[in-house]
Amino acid sequence: MTIKQQDLETLQSSESAINSDSIEEELIEEDSVDITHLRTPIKVDLSPVYNFLGARTTKAWVDAAIENLPMIIQDHANCEKKAAGTAMNLIFRYEFSYDLQRKLAQLIREEMLHYEQVLGIMNERGQEWKYLSAGRYAKGMLKHKRTYEPAAMVDVLIIGAFIEARSCERFAALAEVIDDERLAKYYRYLLKSESRHFEDYLTLAQSLSDENIDERVAFFKEVEAELISSPDAELRFHSGTPA
Repeated sequence: MTIKQQDLETLQSSESAINSDSIEEELIEEDSVDITHLRTPIKVDLSPVYNFLGARTTKAWVDAAIENLPMIIQDHANCEKKAAGTAMNLIFRYEFSYDLQRKLAQLIREEMLHYEQVLGIMNERGQEWKYLSAGRYAKGMLKHKRTYEPAAMVDVLIIGAFIEARSCERFAALAEVIDDERLAKYYRYLLKSESRHFEDYLTLAQSLSDENIDERVAFFKEVEAELISSPDAELRFHSGTPA
């Protein structure tokens, strides 16, 4: 694989911008699969997440999610697994950069820890794993991805930012109303990490682009908001308003 020197320098310049230290500190402090051993969640300012997203989750989605909580829990597990897979794909694509590799490895470790924690929640609740098809959400954004590099990868990272931000927003929405204090506490615990992931993805996306990415971010903001606000026949963790 031939890497242009300019591309290498651009990626290396992102070292100070992506806050991997906070990931590492959090893993050292809270590296426990058993959610009963997690410390009390701190209050997190979610205004950056709300400002980044183009629409808020509807009450209709929250109500439907509460009525179908086992499915939402399993789809959450799928989301954590997919997030780790996305970061793993980036590791193989940009394996020439040590610092980027380290940051992505930490992210994968964190996402897989969350995946294992959610599996533990399912087991504790006596919930068996069932087949669950993918919803329209990610596909609805990926169909707008550009087909040439590095623009394609920039778009993938921007989409990843919206997925992370939406996850955070929905954890907060569910934690406010869910009639399960143990699960609500876990969702509040996740807000600390999820609230910064979208910024990490945006920083990496900008580091790969010679042009300002604000226009692409604004484009996907509209696409994502439409997917969240419009009627959706399938209920998923990132689905739209229940049809």
